[in-house]
Amino acid sequence: MTCIIGMIQDGKIYLGGDSAATDNWDTRVTRLKKVFRRGEFLIGYTSSFRMGQILQHHLDVRPQESTEDNEHYMVAGFVEAVRECLKQFAYTKIEHSKEEGGSFLVGYNGGLYNVMSDFQVNFYHDAYDAIGVGAQYALGAMRVLGEMVTPEARIYRALGAAAYFSNGVCAPFYVEVLEPVAAMNGVATINKEAFFRA
Repeated sequence: MTCIIGMIQDGKIYLGGDSAATDNWDTRVTRLKKVFRRGEFLIGYTSSFRMGQILQHHLDVRPQESTEDNEHYMVAGFVEAVRECLKQFAYTKIEHSKEEGGSFLVGYNGGLYNVMSDFQVNFYHDAYDAIGVGAQYALGAMRVLGEMVTPEARIYRALGAAAYFSNGVCAPFYVEVLEPVAAMNGVATINKEAFFRA
């Protein structure tokens, strides 16, 4: 299910998602948005609509301390809050003392982070990332497109490529933007949502 694409350009964080709701070989178009704002975080998820709804409606994260860099905060603050939230609402799976959640991208304070199912936080040298069944097609498209088009157009086209090759990805697609914190006097915000049909 799903393709979520994130990228950073000029201090802005862009996250785009598709609208596929899949069950084995069956696909329907959902009205649920897989990309959403929660506090200062822009989150785009795959894995489970239930997980996404828990994060969207219940997640509370402590503020970042002045002594923490972003990496430490995402690991010691954000992800620990996610773990507790998912456990509280009976989503986390635990086997042989190993905890498992789901996968999602997070835009925060100028950074794009990939939270994986074992709760590791990764961030890559590239200024973009993708998750879900269409991720490899999307990453290839993002690489080829480069900066030839606007960030929104780049994400739309990459989502279109993923939908062309994967039956787990479908339009409509949408993109949301998180402005730089400094530009909003310390308050990050989404300033745009757009739709595109393949």
